[in-house]
Amino acid sequence: MAATTTAPAVVAGSTSADFSDLRGIKKQLLDVAERSRERGLQHSGKWASELAFALDPLPFNELPPAPELTEEDARDLDAYTLAKSYFDLKEYDRAAYFLRGCKSQKAYFLYMYSRYLSGEKKKDDETVDSLGPLEKGQVKNEVLRELRVELSKKRKARELDGFGLYLYGVVLRKLDLVKEAIDVFVEATHVLPLHWGAWLELCNLITDKEMLKFLSLPDTWIKEFFLAHIYTELQLIDEALQKYQSLIDAGFSKSTYIISQIAVAYHNIRDIDKALSIFNELRKQDPYRIENMDTFSNLLYVRSMKPELSYLAHNLCEIDKYRVETCCVIGNYYSLRSQHEKAALYFQRALKLNPRYLGAWTLMGHEYMEMKNTSAAIQAYRHAIEVNKRDYRAWYGLGQTYEILKMPFYCLYYYRRAHQLRPNDSRMLVALGECYEKLNQLVEAKKCYWRAYAVGDVEKMALVKLAKLHEQLNESEQAAQCYIKYIQDIYSCGEIVEHLEVSTAFRYLAQYYFKCKLWDEASACAQKCCAFNDTREEGKALLRQILQLRNQGETSSTEIATPFLLPSSLSANNTPTRRVSPLNLSNITP
Repeated sequence: MAATTTAPAVVAGSTSADFSDLRGIKKQLLDVAERSRERGLQHSGKWASELAFALDPLPFNELPPAPELTEEDARDLDAYTLAKSYFDLKEYDRAAYFLRGCKSQKAYFLYMYSRYLSGEKKKDDETVDSLGPLEKGQVKNEVLRELRVELSKKRKARELDGFGLYLYGVVLRKLDLVKEAIDVFVEATHVLPLHWGAWLELCNLITDKEMLKFLSLPDTWIKEFFLAHIYTELQLIDEALQKYQSLIDAGFSKSTYIISQIAVAYHNIRDIDKALSIFNELRKQDPYRIENMDTFSNLLYVRSMKPELSYLAHNLCEIDKYRVETCCVIGNYYSLRSQHEKAALYFQRALKLNPRYLGAWTLMGHEYMEMKNTSAAIQAYRHAIEVNKRDYRAWYGLGQTYEILKMPFYCLYYYRRAHQLRPNDSRMLVALGECYEKLNQLVEAKKCYWRAYAVGDVEKMALVKLAKLHEQLNESEQAAQCYIKYIQDIYSCGEIVEHLEVSTAFRYLAQYYFKCKLWDEASACAQKCCAFNDTREEGKALLRQILQLRNQGETSSTEIATPFLLPSSLSANNTPTRRVSPLNLSNITP
């Protein structure tokens, strides 16, 4: 099925990508997959191959021809063939040695890439030897500066193709020359738009939507995949899901890559049921897939699904026990069983396999937190941020560690960074509110708690904290308003009322109505207090007082209006409740 996407493009001056010629797109994908594999770029080749597989097969007479050899390719063919065999066996120095002096684009790229990977391998080996929770591991790839000088000269002479520019960009990024790296990656996407690796590297360097707007990107169908991916990374999930849906409608409905990305997007917005459903469907379509299974295991962990997590861990062990994702899944399994030392061991094993694997650093930080080893947790979270500054979990984790260490100014900084990355996550806002409260900045704390409630309080704690703050400031009416709204929310979502703060809310409201001489409402709340162990005696005592006052002829007040209507299920059967004005917290709304 062919269609054209209608989602608006972000980059100024660009138009919607054309997906009407899916056969042409498949030819392009098969071509770039082959060219990527020839240069040892396995991940880009795999991505293009998976996407091509999702499209209908091509007739024999339309299959793309083998790339034509230039005179330089023919001259370097023997050295290239030999070196590529060494490269595939990860003998990078040996491959580079036999490629010295080669002039063809393909052989030159493999020569430079072999040198780069050799340096990375040596760095990783040294990092593994020094890898410990408290060690920084300041190991550098010594070859990067030499590669930068050589590739810079080639670029100025306009002798680099799209693959060469991609490698130059990677070298610049590794040297922390971010601005130059972005310029080079953008140039690489113009010279060779179909190479996914360049787009992916660009994704890792873009920090916000504003930055994305100023990039001059080529107007090609692959940009739609890039935009969907970057939206997911920037937590712009609605936009990402819209893009992925448009790609499915355009003809990529069978793509396991798109299905996995949609599952990750739902994971990021904590729509756990939807994400689990999509991951289960993905496992049926691609049962030997290991990519993204660590994210799947996070969902199973959150839902405490021990049998399913155990099955996933065993299954991945059978497929490949030495993959970082497998180690993370096993780590999550042990963490769910509260075997935190074993869990940390598997996360360390994942990092020995790949020291730049973000998820393992963050998860290891969580385990050290569970083991009360805050210094080790801080180091793990800092490593995660070094790998990816957009990892809100690591910023949030750092905030929690400094909170345990009773350093509120530090934890305020880290919670703010987490909140910037997840502005609509109520957990970040509640944590910020608690920090402000400890620093006695109560107006800011009120704003945070109210904002947390407004964006959808996942833990149903923001209103209680706001109520307690009002209570502390002797703002009894506002406190009562918050408690009633909290009770309404708890009952309306159909939860079994075992929430710790429900009894607190009923106790406060019973006392509040009692002071206001609203006996019916006070009686209704006092009766509810009797259902909880910690407030039962107070509830009974209050009911006795109300009965005594009524017997003495005390009448209910008509001057003070109740701030809210109690849910009918909470009121006494014969208790008339008063309709009143809605909650007004405009004075503290940020």
